[in-house]
Amino acid sequence: MAVRRQTQAAASQDRSLALTVAIAAAIMAVSMGLRQCFGLFQPAVTVDLAISATTFGFAVALHNLVWGLSQPILGIVGDSYGPRPVLVASGLIYAAGLGLMATSRGAVLGLDIGIGLMTGIGIAGTGFGVLLGAVSRAAPPERRSQLIGLVSGVGSIGVLGLAPLGQHLIQIADWRTAAAAYAVICLSIVILSLFIGGRAVEAAGDARETTSAVGARAAALEALGHGGFLAMTTAFFACGFQLMFITTHLPRYLGICGLPPSLGAASLGIIGACNAVGSYVFGLLGARFSRKRLLAGIYATRTIAIVAYVAAPVSEATTLIFAAVMGFTWLGVVPLVSGLIVKLFGLRHFNMLFGLVFLLHQAGGFLGPWMGGIILDSTGDYTIAWYAMIVVGLAATVLQWPMNDDPSRRPRSVATASAA
Repeated sequence: MAVRRQTQAAASQDRSLALTVAIAAAIMAVSMGLRQCFGLFQPAVTVDLAISATTFGFAVALHNLVWGLSQPILGIVGDSYGPRPVLVASGLIYAAGLGLMATSRGAVLGLDIGIGLMTGIGIAGTGFGVLLGAVSRAAPPERRSQLIGLVSGVGSIGVLGLAPLGQHLIQIADWRTAAAAYAVICLSIVILSLFIGGRAVEAAGDARETTSAVGARAAALEALGHGGFLAMTTAFFACGFQLMFITTHLPRYLGICGLPPSLGAASLGIIGACNAVGSYVFGLLGARFSRKRLLAGIYATRTIAIVAYVAAPVSEATTLIFAAVMGFTWLGVVPLVSGLIVKLFGLRHFNMLFGLVFLLHQAGGFLGPWMGGIILDSTGDYTIAWYAMIVVGLAATVLQWPMNDDPSRRPRSVATASAA
């Protein structure tokens, strides 16, 4: 009888884990897919509202900055109360921001507040930090990296459907219709969130989840005093800088090069498809090989791809190849960074610590799109912006490779066993 009860309990835990992973992936597919399509709106919005590329780029940059600033705060709430309330509230704010964009007649209200402020808060509560925290706590340690990679990968395929849909609606109707449709789709996040579970639970088999009672402030100070954490966080700036520039400005860049608008949507779709594969692959690799070296390899690969893309004549073929390489390495960083955080500090304050790392990522995400708009308006092309992305990528590679990922160097007051 005892064996039977244990079997039933294990089966129940497996079903609960599968449900958490499925819901987290579905929410991330909608949440991340929508925001990756903002660049599709730039050509039509700048003409309709009579604004510059800098103005549009600033709104997307503000979105990334608000996302980064909100992530640690919403992470603390998620650590304390579980994912459900954060996801529901953030999903409603996200949808309202897209709705405001669709109905507003001005750049400040529709772009800076709708896209910049409201969707920035929305993505912070429905993106990586809260969802990956839920999956990390539900998963056994030996499967954690794999499942985080799976969620990141499956969650990235949303853009495959959302990008062509948005481009089609912009062409047959207008950009406001596309933004309104995105707002309605965003409400699905709220419905899905109701089924993910109301409170975060500690993962079985990991001693550190229950032994560390250190508060959020002390945990943050501890992390900021760890040289490896600071190196990883600083290198993560390049990730945001490069990727947010591409999602915001690639469609416009292709137009300048005389290529059709449909190629921009196709490129985003290729990024999403290859992202799904790359995220899962790096999740598997992160369980077997050095995560810090894999991260450095990702930054180096992206930078080499950028050099090759701008050096060769821009065509449909080179653009799709470039999108495939960038997509494969796009969210592969997530399971690796998440795994390093757990290795160094455990799961007790995972959401908050991931938010701190992500803050500098989003500082890069703020500067990348804004810089692109300023350079385009000032020079008429993106040449200087591409060079800046190369320099930043090389710096990230150099920082990440020698990172100290030894948890034994943590302060004695919170020393715990490794969960890696």
